[in-house]
Amino acid sequence: MCGIGGVFQRDRERPIDPAVLIAMAAIQSHRGPDGCGWKTIDGVGFTHARLAIIDLNVDRARQPFVSDNQQIMIAHNGEFYDYKRIRADLTSRGYRFKSKSDTELLMHLTDRFGLEGAMTHLRGEFGFAVYEKQHDRLTLVRDRFGIKPLFWTMAPEGLVFGSEIKVLFAHPAVKRKISPHGLYHQLMQLMVPGTTAFEGIHAVQPGQMVIVDRENGELKVRTKTYWDLNFPLLSDRTVQHDDEYYIETLRERFIEAIQLKLEADVPVACYLSGGIDSCTILGVAAACQQSPIKAFTVGFDNQDYDETEISKQMSQAVGADQDIVMTRGGELYDHFARAIWHTERSIYNTFTIAKMLLSDHVQKAGYRVVLTGEGSDELFAGYPQLRLDMIRHGMNDATPEERADLEAWLQESNRLFQGNLLAQNALDDPALTQLVGFTPSCLQSWLSMGSQVPGLLHPDLRAATADYSPGEAIAAALDPDQIAGRHPLDKVQYIWIKTQFESQVLGWAGDRVDMANSMEARPPFLDHHLVEFAVTLPPLMRFRGKRDKYVLREAMKGLLPQALYDRQKFAFMAPPSHTDVEKQRALRSLCDIYLSNGAIQEAGLLDAIAVNQVLQRHADPSTPASARTQLDGIINHLLSVQMLHQQFVAADIPQLAKERSQDLNWRTQQAVLSSVH
Repeated sequence: MCGIGGVFQRDRERPIDPAVLIAMAAIQSHRGPDGCGWKTIDGVGFTHARLAIIDLNVDRARQPFVSDNQQIMIAHNGEFYDYKRIRADLTSRGYRFKSKSDTELLMHLTDRFGLEGAMTHLRGEFGFAVYEKQHDRLTLVRDRFGIKPLFWTMAPEGLVFGSEIKVLFAHPAVKRKISPHGLYHQLMQLMVPGTTAFEGIHAVQPGQMVIVDRENGELKVRTKTYWDLNFPLLSDRTVQHDDEYYIETLRERFIEAIQLKLEADVPVACYLSGGIDSCTILGVAAACQQSPIKAFTVGFDNQDYDETEISKQMSQAVGADQDIVMTRGGELYDHFARAIWHTERSIYNTFTIAKMLLSDHVQKAGYRVVLTGEGSDELFAGYPQLRLDMIRHGMNDATPEERADLEAWLQESNRLFQGNLLAQNALDDPALTQLVGFTPSCLQSWLSMGSQVPGLLHPDLRAATADYSPGEAIAAALDPDQIAGRHPLDKVQYIWIKTQFESQVLGWAGDRVDMANSMEARPPFLDHHLVEFAVTLPPLMRFRGKRDKYVLREAMKGLLPQALYDRQKFAFMAPPSHTDVEKQRALRSLCDIYLSNGAIQEAGLLDAIAVNQVLQRHADPSTPASARTQLDGIINHLLSVQMLHQQFVAADIPQLAKERSQDLNWRTQQAVLSSVH
C-alpha cells in the first residue's frame, strides 16, 4: 500500500525534473513513509512513496519497477492477493523474481498475457500505472470497486497522474481551481462518477483503464471498462437454488477472502463496530489466527450512536484483544481541517474524522493493516434506503398492506437518519426515473439537498450553473446496459455502488482517512470472487421479512452472539452537532473562522447572506430534529468547500511539496531505482 504519481509528456525528448517527481511523492508521504523511488524513460516519469507491507526489504522492493530491457515500467499502490500461488506458477514457467513484492507479479503477468489479459489474474485493491515503450502507451488502472484512489489531468506538457489530487497539484504546471459544477456537487454530497471538486481533475473510475497513446507529439486518451458488477437480467433469474446452496457458497467464499487478506509481513488487526459486517470478519479472522486477534473500536459520547457495548459482546465471544477509542464533545471538530486535507472533498458527518482518529490510534499501537467491513451493506442490501426500494418496487407478490407495514417499520426503526440516509419527502428526478423506472431512495436525500445549492452559491457561480441538473448528470454517467432489465433491488444496489459507495464510503470514510495515518485497510467483502457470486443472490436472500443481510446472517449464525444475529443494520455515524452543547460550540468556532463574511468573500464560492441564514436556522431550537440533521450536513459541506479553497487553491502546493521533500531528505541523488526481469 503506497502512493504513486507521474508524468507522460507530449514531447518524449523533453527532460523531466526529478525534483518534481520527488515532490509529488513527498506530498503523499503519509501514504508511503518508508521511502521514495522515481524513474524516467523517454519523456515518461514515475514516482512512488512506499508503505512496506509485503517484502520489507527497502531496496529490493523499491518502486518503480522497470524491466531490464527498459520496455515496461510499473508503479503500483495496493495489494494483489493470492500472490504466492501465482508467483510459484510463473516461476515454474521460467520467470525469475528479484523481490518478494506482490507488485512484481504484474510485470510478469503482463509479459505473459498482455496487460488486459493480466487483469483477470489480479485479485485485490489497487491503483497502478504501466508504461509500455513498444507501444509508447501509458495505462492507468483502478481496482474493481475504487477502493484505491487514482486521478489524472492534462497539463500543457502532458498528462499528470497520482494517488491523490494533491499529487497532481504538486506539479507546477497543473491548474488549481474549484469548478462551478464540482462545487455544486460538493454542497450536496452526491458526485458524478469520475469527477472531482476541481476543474480538469478526473478520477479513474472503478473497473476502468485510462489508456493514453502518444502519437506525433499528441496524447490520445480513451477509457475501457475491464470489469463491472453484471447483476443478472431478470430473464436469467429463472433457475434458483435452495437457501442452503446460497448460504454454503457464501460461507466458503467469505472465509477464503478473509484468509487471503490476512496475508502480510506485518501484524494484521480488525476494525470492530456493533454491526454484523465487522463482527463476522472478526469471528472468522480469530478462527484463522493462532493467537488472539487485535480489534479496534471507535465510540461516541451519545448512546443513540455509540456501538461499543454491543461490540464488546463479539470481542469477548471470540477472545479478541479489543481496544476502544472514545471521542467526546467537540473533539472531532478540532481535526476537521486535517480531515479535508486528506479527503480532498466535502464531508457531511464527522464520523469521517472519528475514523481518522481511530486509524491514528491503530498506527500508534503498532499496526499497519486492518480488515474492514465495507461492502457488506452494498452486496446484501443492508442500508435502509436500499431496503425501502425493495419494499416499494421489488415485492410484487406482497399486498399493499404488507408493503405499507414494512415501510412504516423501516421508517420508524431508522428515525435517527431521517433527513440523511432517508429523505424527509419523496423526490422524483426525471432523468433518473427514466433510466431506472423510479428515483432511487439512496439518492433522494442528497438530491433534495441539491435544490438548496443554488441559493448558497456566489452569484457568479449561481449564474454559471443556472440550467444545471445534477440528477441528469449522474444518470448520464451510469451505464444503462448494467441497469436495464434488472430487478429493482439490483438496480439500486448498482447505482449506490457506482456513486456514494465509491466516492463516500470507500473514499472519505475509507482509504483517505486510513492512509492519512499510513494504515492499509482491507475489505474482504469486496473480494471480486465473492462479489461475482453475491450479485447472483435472489433478492429475498438479501432482505427477507424484517431481516436485512439475510444470507450473511445465516451463513455466520454459528459465530454471532444472539443479540448481534437479531440486530438490524445501524448506520455508522457520529452524533450531529445539535445533539450536544460542546459540539455546537466547536462547530460555531469553525464557522467563525471559515464562514465569516471575510472568509467567504476571499474564496468567492458562497453567498454570505444565504450561509448566515443556514447557520441561524440550524441554531434555532424550534427547528425540527430531522431538519437540523440535514442542516448539520449542509454546514459541514460549507465548511468543507471553504477549507478546500484554502488548502488547495490559495495555498502554494508545489512549494509545500518541495519543502516536504526537503524535510524528508528525499533527494534526486539517491539510488532510488529498482530493476526487474
